[in-house]
Amino acid sequence: MMSFLRFARFAAGLVSGATLLTAYDNFEVAVYTRAYEVRQMADPAWLESHWGAISSELHIDKVYLETHRDLIIVDAATLEAAKAFFAARGIETAGGITFTIDEPNRFETFSYSNPEHRAKVQEIVEHTARHFDEIILDDFFFTSTKSTHDIAAKGDRTWTDYRLDVMAEAGQHLVVDAARAINPRARVIIKYPNWYDHFSALGFDLQRGPQIFDGVHSGTETRNAVTSAQHLQPYLSYNIIRYFENLAPGRNGGGWVDIFASSTTDRYAEQLELTLLAKAREIALFQFDIIANPITPAMRGAWQDQSTSFDYDALPAGANFATVAGQTFAAVDRVLGALGEPIGLQSYKPFHSTQEAFLQNFLGMAGLPMDIVPTFPTAEPIVLLTAQAAQDPAIVEKITTHLTAGKTVVITSGLLRELQDRGLQHIAELEHSGRVALVHDYTAGRRLVHGEKPILIPQITYRTNDSWELVSGIDGPNGWPLLHDADYLDGQLQILTIPENFADFSAIAPEALDLIRAQLTAHLPVRLEGPGKISLFVYDNGTFVVQSFRDEPADVAVVVDLVHAQIEDIVSGEHLSGEVRMAFRRWDQPPTPDKHAMAFSIAPHSYRAFRLK
Repeated sequence: MMSFLRFARFAAGLVSGATLLTAYDNFEVAVYTRAYEVRQMADPAWLESHWGAISSELHIDKVYLETHRDLIIVDAATLEAAKAFFAARGIETAGGITFTIDEPNRFETFSYSNPEHRAKVQEIVEHTARHFDEIILDDFFFTSTKSTHDIAAKGDRTWTDYRLDVMAEAGQHLVVDAARAINPRARVIIKYPNWYDHFSALGFDLQRGPQIFDGVHSGTETRNAVTSAQHLQPYLSYNIIRYFENLAPGRNGGGWVDIFASSTTDRYAEQLELTLLAKAREIALFQFDIIANPITPAMRGAWQDQSTSFDYDALPAGANFATVAGQTFAAVDRVLGALGEPIGLQSYKPFHSTQEAFLQNFLGMAGLPMDIVPTFPTAEPIVLLTAQAAQDPAIVEKITTHLTAGKTVVITSGLLRELQDRGLQHIAELEHSGRVALVHDYTAGRRLVHGEKPILIPQITYRTNDSWELVSGIDGPNGWPLLHDADYLDGQLQILTIPENFADFSAIAPEALDLIRAQLTAHLPVRLEGPGKISLFVYDNGTFVVQSFRDEPADVAVVVDLVHAQIEDIVSGEHLSGEVRMAFRRWDQPPTPDKHAMAFSIAPHSYRAFRLK
């Protein structure tokens, strides 16, 4: 039966004469409009033309109308006319604010210690609250200024501490309180950008911010890892949704994707897919005018003749970015209803920690399902700690407690370096030597296997027979731990050696990666085998998704418990049977059946969704 909301939109479409596309079952779609374009909505012909170019390609539930950016304030009459236009078509509207003075000038922000700037910020908020019950703050509610006002207000604090404090105060009083004073129904949402590991230095406060604001949104735009200056890994488009959901359970409204630096249609589609596979409630497309830009032949990936998830050749003539989004949304929506809640290898990131920045995304690219959490996950049987955990002064005590409970703690080589003189030596005598090794080969069980290319790794030292190499990196007749294991009571402390270039983790030989995945994800219902640059997303209802970011097809396998003899492709209904994997429990006993492994191929820049049978 059609819901009341969908019926209302259907009726509005009949009244306006528009063709309405079917709403998606598992998420809503929003489009963000900058103040530059909202200002142009004063021209009904301009608005009708641009709306038609995008609404004919995908279903849209909401439009964000920005009231301010770069000191442009959209007048009340234009805002109300735009709201009326969308209301007549059954489209919800909300307000948006970007707190920039001059975005092209290195994102010039307001100084929240400058009385004139503070008054302007409050004026913008009050203006917006008069027209909207929901207001979202775009990426720039931070400060990078070092004016005389800032220097005087900072005093002896670090820039990070000063900015965290001043932005928390401004968020509460200049934004949230000011909006509610004008409109008691006002809900203020903060949209955080994608560079979360560097937030605190600019005043984005992931500890206080989600408590001050009514909700959060997540920047899931990862663009092109090579040509974009941030070099963000595609996996971040999934990982950041999960991290922010853990920061504000139930209040992470969704993800946010733009078209910039998407060198192929697949790269744009991947960002949309990953946002939704993380179970985002809403996906916002930036921005109203540019998603109507045409797709060019240069955006056709060289792999497009290999039955990829997104089919460039199926695009109609005159397709634009909205067309790509519409086709991607329709395909993902068919999968999402079958997926449960995401689960993964939990990695503790204390608030405001920055070391080994974004490492979890590189590990996710290599097939480890990641789940970043802001508190130490005491209930988890296996916990991953990067160097960020060193920010917690009690971290060695927490590691010891976890091990004492018979659980496993995996620490990176970077965290070993931070803790080896802070008490970790009382658990096991291990050292980050400060030296590096260039390795190309690896031990995988009793085999010597060859990697994709030579990579630099830190040399970890240990005491023979006190702890044990599980996987090693080899150079000629010498080798060093890649995954190392030390007993402590009934628990296991494991050291995961991180290459000097984080991206090289995916260049490790597949057989060595398989052993690492087997150890770190032993508590999950499914694990991946195969080369790097392929990710695994696991859900709590026996479903999972495998997504490849490789430019060529790949053969992979998933390993599951013996009770599951088959897996079923959620889209095609195809059933894949597993072969029995044997395990040696003791050297003096014969192997016994242990797991089922299901092998399949995956096309370049594509995903496949399965359920356990």
